[in-house]
Amino acid sequence: MYTKEQLLKQLGRNIKAERVRKGYTQESFAEKLDVTREYISRIERGQENMSITKILNIANSLETDINNILLF
Repeated sequence: MYTKEQLLKQLGRNIKAERVRKGYTQESFAEKLDVTREYISRIERGQENMSITKILNIANSLETDINNILLF
């Protein structure tokens, strides 16, 4: 069983791994999503609680299956 903090940190690690695999910097990915680099940083550190819609938007922006983001 996961805690909220563990889930958010794993989501953040998965998003960062996909972002790096696609060759985006935090800055370039933030621009693509129309958010700040700080927001991307908070997501990747597990400090941002996102809606499923936001997670789907991130997966689509990374052109990856959402399962790659939700993998635990």
